[in-house]
Amino acid sequence: MKIKTAIVFEATSGIGKLLTELLLTDNYKVAITGRRLNELQEIKNQHPNQIIYKQNDIQQVEDVEKVFNEIVDEFGKIDLIIQSSGVGFTNNKLIWEKENTTIQTNVVGVTKLYDLAYTLFEQQQYGHLVGISSIASLRGNRFAPSYFASKAYLESLYIKTKTIPFKQVFITDIRPGYVDTAMALGDDIFWMTSLEKAGKQIYKAIKRKKRVAYISKRWILIAWVLKLVPAKLLKLAT
Repeated sequence: MKIKTAIVFEATSGIGKLLTELLLTDNYKVAITGRRLNELQEIKNQHPNQIIYKQNDIQQVEDVEKVFNEIVDEFGKIDLIIQSSGVGFTNNKLIWEKENTTIQTNVVGVTKLYDLAYTLFEQQQYGHLVGISSIASLRGNRFAPSYFASKAYLESLYIKTKTIPFKQVFITDIRPGYVDTAMALGDDIFWMTSLEKAGKQIYKAIKRKKRVAYISKRWILIAWVLKLVPAKLLKLAT
């Protein structure tokens, strides 16, 4: 039986950590990355035969490529790549430090990773790329403009997969609403989903190789509304 391999970028907390645990339960060999070395080592110690780890900050673009290539060299082939890195701020006053941090992480670093993953899968002729994006990818928002703008790249890669023979490269765009993690922006948050519920729904979508999945499922309704509502009404509502 072929052992499947996966990489989880930012596996030390939140959704990435929970998905790593689910992959391990499914007998994957998993390469995990993150900034916090102690957390990476702790996961490795709990699963010494299934885990390799690489300390990595996705904002350091050159290091992202170096770490990615090291993992590929060690595993040989990669079946699944999950991108869970991300930051977000409420930033109504457009403070540049916050904008820049969001851009360097969610745009520069993540785009670099997506491009590396796509290129690898194109060479392999198979593979599955999963991005944890957001319901925010659908429209703009005045309270966190750079965050909302940074969440809409995976559809382009999905379209590119149509040029790959055998049609065995899959792109899954996970679009959570509010999940109970450090990424949740603001207080008194509408329709907050527990991390455990979100993780199970995300993993189910991954196993089904869904093109797009809204987490939790009731956010499908919000997505439908956001796609139809004119910007003038959003201006009044947000």
